[in-house]
Amino acid sequence: MNFIQQTVILVKPDGMRKRIVGDVITRFERVGFKLVAMKLVWVDREHVGKHYMDEKEYLTSVGQRTLDDYQKFGLDPNESLGMNDAYEVGKFVRNANMDALSSGPLVAMIWEGVDAIQICRKMVGSTNTSVAIPGTIRGDYSADLPIYASMQKRPIRTLVHTSGNIQEAEFEKKLWFHEKEIFDYKMPDEE
Repeated sequence: MNFIQQTVILVKPDGMRKRIVGDVITRFERVGFKLVAMKLVWVDREHVGKHYMDEKEYLTSVGQRTLDDYQKFGLDPNESLGMNDAYEVGKFVRNANMDALSSGPLVAMIWEGVDAIQICRKMVGSTNTSVAIPGTIRGDYSADLPIYASMQKRPIRTLVHTSGNIQEAEFEKKLWFHEKEIFDYKMPDEE
């Protein structure tokens, strides 16, 4: 088994506005991961549409989580979203995420290391930034609530994206980078 993995990290436009790129890089370097690709890009909605899944089952689950939040707080999604169908709400969330990711430049990176996918996810923290623990990127830099973001008809400010699993990482590597942009090299401590 190969325990060395590569994972895609995006510092999203909201993360760029917070000026956290240097800290994000420093955190992954301190853990011992190796940066094998990095670029500053400003992508259009068509490219972003490939990043965010457009599958009914997935969108329905995203929408249901949003509707569950409304129920938890005793709020009516029809009042702020104008809808209460899980699939339609999921499509709304996807569109809001697409708008946000294409709203400005972002830094796309590939990090490599032992169990990189899961460790990077832990370092980034929960997508629900209100429960992201201090010490994680989202826990240190973002204070937002999914329900509040939905009521304002915008995505939650998560600042950073990280691949969720091996299949997602492989797909995202091909989506965000050309093969010639990914470098294979040895660090001095790897010799």
